[in-house]
Amino acid sequence: MDSAASTAIDIDLQPGHMIRRLHQISVGIFLQETSEPGVTPVQYAALQVVHNQPGIDQRTLARAIALDASTTGGVVDRLEARGWLERRMSPEDRRARQLFLLPPGEQGLRDTLPAMLRAQEQILAPLTPRQRSEFMRLLHVLVTQNNDLSRAPSDGPLRSGPAVA
Repeated sequence: MDSAASTAIDIDLQPGHMIRRLHQISVGIFLQETSEPGVTPVQYAALQVVHNQPGIDQRTLARAIALDASTTGGVVDRLEARGWLERRMSPEDRRARQLFLLPPGEQGLRDTLPAMLRAQEQILAPLTPRQRSEFMRLLHVLVTQNNDLSRAPSDGPLRSGPAVA
């Protein structure tokens, strides 16, 4: 076997390549659907977590949405500049900043929700309801079992069985 033949691999059969492609597609669909509120997938995740956990600190938010601290800082900066979120000094730890949604951020989250749900539906549209459940179950297994291998592991709740529309 020559070296060219031994390294001829079909990238479309590699899970990492296909996951990257699905991520590109997912982000493209999300941005298309949410163009009016103008929220990115990561901004949506941050808004949703802060909404669900008012007063969460930035470090905990980073772990909840599986981002490194500096990237999360940039996301928070952009949402704060937009007037959607504010940082407040923690009464328990003066070094920590707690995060709270402001009324425009709450409204932005409400405005984004229908578009986000449409994006999720569109991503899964090629699958039957049964395939959707199985895909989400397998995706959940891959993410939870490989979480510790991430450069920014999530401390967020990794549910035992994801809900699928």
